[in-house]
Amino acid sequence: MATPLEKARRDPTSMKGRILDSARRLFGSYGFHGTTTRMIAKDVGIDISTFHYHWGDKVDLYESVIADINEGLRQQLLVVEEKIRGLPLRVRVEMAVGMMIDYLFANPEIANLTILQYFTRTRMDSDITIKTPDFLSDIAYSMGLAGHRRKVSREARMKVLVMTNAIYSFTSGRQMFERMLESDRETYVAMVKETLNFYFAAPFGEGDDETGNTGA
Repeated sequence: MATPLEKARRDPTSMKGRILDSARRLFGSYGFHGTTTRMIAKDVGIDISTFHYHWGDKVDLYESVIADINEGLRQQLLVVEEKIRGLPLRVRVEMAVGMMIDYLFANPEIANLTILQYFTRTRMDSDITIKTPDFLSDIAYSMGLAGHRRKVSREARMKVLVMTNAIYSFTSGRQMFERMLESDRETYVAMVKETLNFYFAAPFGEGDDETGNTGA
């Protein structure tokens, strides 16, 4: 029997799909404890009994949101890996940074929930988390910072961690940073890409040959 999450993914316009979409946005804005089931029901335009009929309790829905985010990230990394395979290292890093920035700015709840989970103390009845640490090796391998997916050095994972934290911070803090820079959204996103590529793509590109090998 299909789970509520599977049904929501199959039909995003269904009631379960609408509840999942609302929950992603509200949990991303207010966190687990700052979001209530009544807030989600009101946002969707249903009463609380209809909410519980379609999804059960708050913990179940939160776990579904995190599972949905993890699967989305996994699929996006596969897309990135396919696009950049075989290119020079500097180009791989630049393209990967750009594609992940576009994805995360389109789904800001991912960065918000990741930061809430890893940098704040939160008590709840679930151990499920966004699997950012699990993705570090995959990202490092996709970018060509490691020769094997299961043999990624701590140094390579650290480089990816620095890059990931920077992207998450720029995504989560977008509204505040836009005001500080007196910038509109489009200009801000372009500046984030340009800045991160200046710090990451250029240094990672040192020593590249035309085939994309790093000589490591």
